[in-house]
Amino acid sequence: MIGNDVVDILQSRQESNWRRKGFLEKLFTVEEQLFIKQSSNPEVLVWLFWSMKESAYKIYNRQTKQREYIPKKLICKIVSSNSYITGEVICGENIYYTKTTILDDSIHTIAVNNLSDLNSVVEIEKTGIFKDEYGIPYLSDYAKITKDVSVSNHGRFEKIVTFI
Repeated sequence: MIGNDVVDILQSRQESNWRRKGFLEKLFTVEEQLFIKQSSNPEVLVWLFWSMKESAYKIYNRQTKQREYIPKKLICKIVSSNSYITGEVICGENIYYTKTTILDDSIHTIAVNNLSDLNSVVEIEKTGIFKDEYGIPYLSDYAKITKDVSVSNHGRFEKIVTFI
């Protein structure tokens, strides 16, 4: 299964005052808040964690078919940081594996529920996508074969991903 989330940094600065009282406490665990507050670039960490949570939630929603507002139940852990950031998001007994690319103007996270799938994700054009009765998107080709797909939009950016 797959999920993804993109954050337009400029748009987030206009729409969300993450420094306002109660914002961090509403969305992030105590440990995540501590990482954010101790970071040399807390804004990026806020949106990194948010993007990780959102991309993992899309898989959780696909698995459970339930829409819930559970940001603090999605617990982020950064595993490594190189040209991209790998991480894990834990929700109950589920572990979702993430890969995040941070650019000057955007943050894009891909999540999968099997670590081996992380390098099999590709970005595609928005064609042949339909949603089921739960609002979950799928990709259908000319042979009517369906595949998991994840769609994310924010500000100037749209990202659609699936597996190879």
